[in-house]
Amino acid sequence: MSADAIIERLAGAAVVERTPMAGGDLSGVAQATLADGRTIVAKSGPSVASEARMLAALAANGAPAPAVIAIENDLLLMTCLPADGRLSGSAWNDLAAVLGDLHRPRDQPYGWEEDYAFGPVAIVNRRETHWSHFWAAHRLRCHLARLPPAIGRRIERLADRLDEHLPDRPPPALLHGDLWGGNVLVSGGRISGLIDPACYLGDREVDVAMLTLFDRPPPSFFDALDLAPGWRERLPVYRLWPLLVHVRLFGGGYLTSVERDLASLGA
Repeated sequence: MSADAIIERLAGAAVVERTPMAGGDLSGVAQATLADGRTIVAKSGPSVASEARMLAALAANGAPAPAVIAIENDLLLMTCLPADGRLSGSAWNDLAAVLGDLHRPRDQPYGWEEDYAFGPVAIVNRRETHWSHFWAAHRLRCHLARLPPAIGRRIERLADRLDEHLPDRPPPALLHGDLWGGNVLVSGGRISGLIDPACYLGDREVDVAMLTLFDRPPPSFFDALDLAPGWRERLPVYRLWPLLVHVRLFGGGYLTSVERDLASLGA
């Protein structure tokens, strides 16, 4: 059965047009216009069922996110949210408000109910009661066997003394987990949706650090978040996770950034 036929069966209307969307490094994403006038998003990949559960978790915590229309095997159909702008000006202030809702503290261990993956890179979310243990084991040491030996040794030294850099028990918050500008939809100067989540519970500063990797949040954004003292010094620790993932997925071009953040941490 063709992709259009599957979409028609799940959505209840024929596909008039299907257009590939930007992104999709690790999965296929397309916008489908249906005969009944709706425009939806169709995403295919091995982890779409997990993504659907994460989108529901974002929405349950008050964050704007696409609604799941249907899911079958490796195909996820979602509502298409408006996106006519980018993260700038008032949108940063609105994102701070969105994160204030998303990151409300929860009385649960760090981690998530299931593991996830970025393509071939596993994301282990085993529950932990000590945050520094979680980050050392599941966000740093997990990469050691697949890094250049010199970088691996520096990562291991940092992981050995991670409690010098991270709090042991920060308030557990629901994290988006892959929060960069490309995963934040903006319309009319406001946040219309958060997409492509990789959720788990952890220190809310993880999402903030990810936003400093490719984007340039203004000072007013950080002020509005009212982060705990020392947050600037912790950002390099949290940036290492997405940087190491990028090294494994896209190559050594990201090693310079890894070395920069390691140096800032004295590792």
